[in-house]
Amino acid sequence: MKEKKRVDLECGNNKQKGFIGIDITKIGTQADIAHNLLTFPWPFDDNSVDETFCSHFLEHIPHGDGYHDPFWDFFNELWRILKPGGIAKFVTPYYASVRAFQDPTHTRMITEPTYNYFNKAWRAMNKLEHYPIHSEFNIIKIDHAVSEEMNGKAADAVSYQALHFWNVIMDIMVTIQKPKK
Repeated sequence: MKEKKRVDLECGNNKQKGFIGIDITKIGTQADIAHNLLTFPWPFDDNSVDETFCSHFLEHIPHGDGYHDPFWDFFNELWRILKPGGIAKFVTPYYASVRAFQDPTHTRMITEPTYNYFNKAWRAMNKLEHYPIHSEFNIIKIDHAVSEEMNGKAADAVSYQALHFWNVIMDIMVTIQKPKK
């Protein structure tokens, strides 16, 4: 059986076991490949990667001029390299958490609905086909890392608290998938 190609995007010093690490530099990181992920194309062939993992990078992608945005480019490139059926996992600070604001290099907030923009049917339904996105990802899982005070609380209590208060959810973990042909 062929080994799956798994890539940790912007791995820093926390490269996932069994993954190829890519980061802007190899110096001081666990990266196997040095490459700026905002420079396209990435050093992977079309439809060649089975899985990606990306932790605490999306919120650092700078804004573009509205229509052209490196955020769109990032997801279009992810679409290019993932095999049909390939998955991408992301961890970002939750928008209603101090973690989203504490780092002055964070440029954007990521929410659950942010990922809808990378689904073609959703864009069509919302009349957003003019957006420069050509990906067709499906959201397959959304998880939340809750604050220490919320650990062990009932799911409905956490949901209520998350809708009404800050710092209930600290991180959001989203898994998306490129549909199989």
